[in-house]
Amino acid sequence: MSQLLDSKLVIAISSRALFNLNDSHTVYEEDGLEAYSLYQIEREDEPLEPGEAFPLVNKLLGLNQRFGDGSQVEVVLLSRNSADTGLRVFNSVQHHGLDITRAAFCGGESPWRYINAFGCHLFLSNESEDVRHALENGVAAATLVSNKSRGMDSDQLRFAFDGDAVIFSDEAERVYKARGLDAFTASEQASAKEPLSGGPFKAFLGALHQLQQAFPAAEAPIRTALVTARSAPAHERVIRTLRAWNIRIDESIFLGGLNKTEFLRAYQADVFFDDQQSHCESASSHIATGHVPHGIANSPDDG
Repeated sequence: MSQLLDSKLVIAISSRALFNLNDSHTVYEEDGLEAYSLYQIEREDEPLEPGEAFPLVNKLLGLNQRFGDGSQVEVVLLSRNSADTGLRVFNSVQHHGLDITRAAFCGGESPWRYINAFGCHLFLSNESEDVRHALENGVAAATLVSNKSRGMDSDQLRFAFDGDAVIFSDEAERVYKARGLDAFTASEQASAKEPLSGGPFKAFLGALHQLQQAFPAAEAPIRTALVTARSAPAHERVIRTLRAWNIRIDESIFLGGLNKTEFLRAYQADVFFDDQQSHCESASSHIATGHVPHGIANSPDDG
């Protein structure tokens, strides 16, 4: 079955990220699994309201209309529900007209272990533990922390990424954390022609790049941006790294420590991925935001 998905961009989404399950989750926390199951079964014909990731998923699936040779984007539903309680979720998928046909309902167990079996490039969830497991197994993943995503008016899907510990490894950030800004700048200048190692989102960015290649740059339905706290002269290594990877990124914004939120709004990002919790919290009230719990900034020893 996975061979059918080899040429596609495959996104895994948790049911709590796709739909608003706050009320039923409260029932589960306060009254237990049996009460939760009864609550869902009694309401299985009541469609769930869209959740944080719904506008993003809707746009992702909408990309398939732009490809004349068949669907190129697949969304897979991963859920801790059982198939019994998950019936409401699938009924809601059908109600909202989402072209989602594959799912794993795991009966209370974590669904992350099916990510590689489905060939997923990205996993979005509200469960930080599941996200960490996915990252540890080599899949780009993020915990959604936004209050409520709002879809942008444009049909174009706009992704924004932080650099270090997201697209790139955290090797440079470790120098900054250990020795400060001057040492970081000097190290990056000295290594300007040495490509950075890839971070957890390198493969996902590469998959987006492959989809973009089907269109002239000015007509691509996907646009990407690097939004980084780096500034000159630390910019050169980033540019040379992307060149060495042969990956196109449409916009690169070097902020030198400025707050990212206004730039993300100006770019009209549909979703933003960052490893720094503080950056995510700042952007989350305006933009669908995914925290990437990876690298030195998320180490238990990091102060």
